[in-house]
Amino acid sequence: MNYHWNWGIYFQTVQAGEETYLDWLISGLGWTLAVALAAWVIAVVTGAVMGTLRTLPGRVAVGIGNAWVEVFRNVPLLVQLFLWFFVVPELLPKELALWVKQDMPAKEFFTAAICLGLFTSARIAEQVRAGIQSLPRGQRMAALALGFTLPQAYRYVILPMAFRIIIPPLTSEFMNVFKNSSVAFAIGVLELTFQARQMQEDSEQGIETYLAVTVLYFLCAFLANRGMAFIERRTRVPGFIATAK
Repeated sequence: MNYHWNWGIYFQTVQAGEETYLDWLISGLGWTLAVALAAWVIAVVTGAVMGTLRTLPGRVAVGIGNAWVEVFRNVPLLVQLFLWFFVVPELLPKELALWVKQDMPAKEFFTAAICLGLFTSARIAEQVRAGIQSLPRGQRMAALALGFTLPQAYRYVILPMAFRIIIPPLTSEFMNVFKNSSVAFAIGVLELTFQARQMQEDSEQGIETYLAVTVLYFLCAFLANRGMAFIERRTRVPGFIATAK
């Protein structure tokens, strides 16, 4: 193998500046974390709402939730990203569209976070629906019998228990948010994958570059996994086993 290994490449100065390649990777990691965490907040909030709608008695609410899930789950993430970045601004009123295209601060970041958040929300909505429907019917009936309104029953009884049940699949989604954030490089977000491509082209040390990026993505996903495992342990209800009745 004629490849020239250079493990000191991370501390070398880039060819067109005073930064080191390690600075590029750290900067990319920061943008990756920002996109992923912002998207996760959007995904959990929106997914909880849409998942709840799918379990309500009204057909309109169920139809809205089902349509949301089918649209965002069945269109590839990269296609959705391009739609949000290139198509949606053209559909806005003229002045607003001009502001979005020319003057909006951090346009690429907000587009990536919103797109990834809504894409992930469809998957979370399905998990929330499954969690709610796995609960014994008696919990809802008992809450209503105690005088709770239906929104109060969801707020204080149903959703807290449902979220405890779906923490394991939510863990997978949280990990996936970090990995899926890599598509943001396609619209110019200076996240980890973007910086890795830049580093590889500038230094011509592809193996060292992508090994470092692999380790950083692994650490993000691993820490997300451990964080969710901690939450699962702290929120577990002793002796509770969900059984649909």
